[in-house]
Amino acid sequence: MVLVVALVVVMAVSWAWRRAMRSGREWQERAVVAETTGREQRLEAQEERRVRDLSLSTMDEGVLLIGRDARVAFANDAIDRHLGSTPTSLDAVLPFALRTAIQESRTRREPTSVLVETGAPARWLHGTVTPAADDATLVVVRDVTHQRRLEAVRRDFVANASHELKTPAATIQAVAETLGRAAADDPEAVARFASQLEREAVRLSRIVADLLDLSRLESGSALDELVSLAAAAREEGQRLEETAEHAGVTLEIQTEDERPVRGSQRDLALLARNLIDNAIRYSHEGDRVAVQIDVEGDEVVLRVSDTGIGIPSRDLDRIFERFYRVDRARSRETGGTGLGLAIVKHVVENHGGEIEVESELGRGTLFRISFPAASRPDDAPSRS
Repeated sequence: MVLVVALVVVMAVSWAWRRAMRSGREWQERAVVAETTGREQRLEAQEERRVRDLSLSTMDEGVLLIGRDARVAFANDAIDRHLGSTPTSLDAVLPFALRTAIQESRTRREPTSVLVETGAPARWLHGTVTPAADDATLVVVRDVTHQRRLEAVRRDFVANASHELKTPAATIQAVAETLGRAAADDPEAVARFASQLEREAVRLSRIVADLLDLSRLESGSALDELVSLAAAAREEGQRLEETAEHAGVTLEIQTEDERPVRGSQRDLALLARNLIDNAIRYSHEGDRVAVQIDVEGDEVVLRVSDTGIGIPSRDLDRIFERFYRVDRARSRETGGTGLGLAIVKHVVENHGGEIEVESELGRGTLFRISFPAASRPDDAPSRS
């Protein structure tokens, strides 16, 4: 009997010990699982924060998160670029107009936006302020300087184009009405008025043609031809010989060993025509216009020089603007549209070239345009 009881006790103790050991192992396993899960969750949270910070740091927009206590909880790198520094609290936010917009949004709990001019040279910043959870405020700042400048350029262009088109159109209308009366009252004046009517119609046609060319060039040029720049310059020079003779200007064209340029025959011819025509228009009787094409290393270089009136140094930075004229009276007198050099600039940019200008008032002007020579120098140009 005692033996049986002892056996039962031993078995109970053994069972209890095994159960305790199993419970201990289970507890340890659960502890390991919990620790592993916690570590994985922490790693996931750290990775999420890293990805978030990396994403926000590469944004062009500045992002600022201001907490309930008016302290900055988060700011990305762009905020420093846009605001000039990274604020640590709402009171440190500049410009003042942006800070005021944030304060108003926090008071009213409503989203708002503000456009601010700041810095020198002036920059335009657009701030969007949005209430967030836990009485926080999210601020997004964008630099809209480029967009504002484009809008200004578009406005100026529309205004200038309207003015340029209105002038010859009004003249044509007035001359046509006068011509109608003169046909009966003064037949000898009909020829004079008809000549003026033709000049204004030609001027209007040139403006429209240049506007269409400019619009087309803004979409790029088709660079699918091997073009002889020398041949294009010779052809355009021949077309303008009569204009040069009428103005009493000597036109000379010199070409060296030719290398083709990959690009658009039409656009490169348009460039040559505008440069030569511009040089003739701004030269006096007895002056000289020289066109020279050279191969310099891996570049084809076109030089158009004149001994004409020259360009004041204050105007050199603006001569490629649309409708900008150094001498408005002379330009209108000679039939210029004010768009020729803007067209030249677009052609050069579309072909990956560079343009340089040297000028001295009263001594003349030199335009130097260089283009990359075609990669296959043995290929024949598309036209010669």
